[in-house]
Amino acid sequence: MSSPNELHVPRRAMVIVSHPDDQEFTVAGTVARWTRAGAEVITVVCTDGSRGCNDPAPGPAELAALRRQEQEAACAILGVRRVVFLDYPDGTLQHTLELRRDITRELRRYRPDTVICGDPTVRYYGTGYLNHPDHRAAADAALDAVFPSAGTRWIFPELLDEGLEPHDVSVVYLYGAAEPDTWVDITETIDVKIRALSEHRSQVGNDLGALEKRVRDWATQTAAGHPVQPGLGPMRYAEAFRCMILRRPTTGTEA
Repeated sequence: MSSPNELHVPRRAMVIVSHPDDQEFTVAGTVARWTRAGAEVITVVCTDGSRGCNDPAPGPAELAALRRQEQEAACAILGVRRVVFLDYPDGTLQHTLELRRDITRELRRYRPDTVICGDPTVRYYGTGYLNHPDHRAAADAALDAVFPSAGTRWIFPELLDEGLEPHDVSVVYLYGAAEPDTWVDITETIDVKIRALSEHRSQVGNDLGALEKRVRDWATQTAAGHPVQPGLGPMRYAEAFRCMILRRPTTGTEA
């Protein structure tokens, strides 16, 4: 993982997001590449997605059930082994000790060597998008769960009573970072990303042609930011991250 073109393929990874569809919009190409390489991926969705629509119908409960189905279908396309729904209310997520404990529980339960989450420090992107407060809350809680909570025995001792021993995460990928340092080539998996995102019909609508163009344009722009290295050539489509190596992984591969 010493250059922007090297991809760490984890043994087991956990993607922690706030809403159903966040994973597919942001990191699905990387997830698909990892699962193709043999990684086990668990997705943790912090909210129930029940407020993700301004139409009067469906109501919140019906929308939450629909979005759960959409997320499960998207994860099946990506090769994700398991989806965990924490079911916090959509739209009002806060970085509480309860949320941090619930994420810590899943980290200790599944024991991933690698975690993907958002960058909680980013308040806005350019002049056209304010980062959703749920995104920032989920990312903040995820990072605090990774360190120090997951690996420290006497933080949340009630988890010990559940048989969940401390666990140290080795690598963290932050998506949406203002200053990325790692690019993942998703040229071979962008079609999978688009198919997975298309499952979130309650969010993306029925114009799948426009959606595909939007995703390809984003991935092209991201790839354009990749520092081309001698002999390696440019990427066509990419996802970008800030990569934190907390400790050298003892399992997994480089691809």
